[in-house]
Amino acid sequence: MAAASLRVVAYNVRGFRAGVDRVAEAAGSLRPDVLLLQETDGRLALRRFARALGMAAAADPPSPFRRRVRDAVLARPPWRIGAHRLHRFPGSARWYPRGALLARLLGPGAALWAASVHLGLRPGERRRHARLLRDLVLALDGAVVVGGDLNEGPEGPGATLLREALVDAWEAAGRGPGPTFPARAPVARIDHVYVGAGVRVLRAEVPDAPAFLEASDHRPVVVDLEV
Repeated sequence: MAAASLRVVAYNVRGFRAGVDRVAEAAGSLRPDVLLLQETDGRLALRRFARALGMAAAADPPSPFRRRVRDAVLARPPWRIGAHRLHRFPGSARWYPRGALLARLLGPGAALWAASVHLGLRPGERRRHARLLRDLVLALDGAVVVGGDLNEGPEGPGATLLREALVDAWEAAGRGPGPTFPARAPVARIDHVYVGAGVRVLRAEVPDAPAFLEASDHRPVVVDLEV
């Protein structure tokens, strides 16, 4: 079977504070097949964003008595979203719960799991949740891509744990400067994409076009993969 190619973009969109249309224009310029989003704000804003890009979105299920985990996975045809589910991480800050949104993506001759994740601000919390994420990924059957805002650089404890199970796409094929935060003058690579067995990283890049200086306080990570 021939390998399938796809472009995956991990992006913290800061609650669409810059405006859904502005963020959609910036993200759409990257021609993503799959978007792994963090800080997606309300469901209506996420739906508007997905429609603007012609993509389907998988987000957390309704939880009227709990704060939302605002991660999402979006896919553009011919890729489509099969089953999806949210894994809430225990021990999160009460006002900002953390978790991983996991979606099964089905494409032309290929399938893979995609996870969007946003780790916490406290080192101990990040370490615990990265361990849970690592174990979750190891239990999956098939190809995997994980992307999101880890709130720490590649040598942090959470990122180190994830590299026990996955390959850092930037280390595999990064080009140009890698920092993603803050967007206007980035000094830290805190947004990451990882892949599992059966996924080849062709290219990884952090774009520096002017649109990305205004759309969010993070720059996206763009990764071309072969599954």
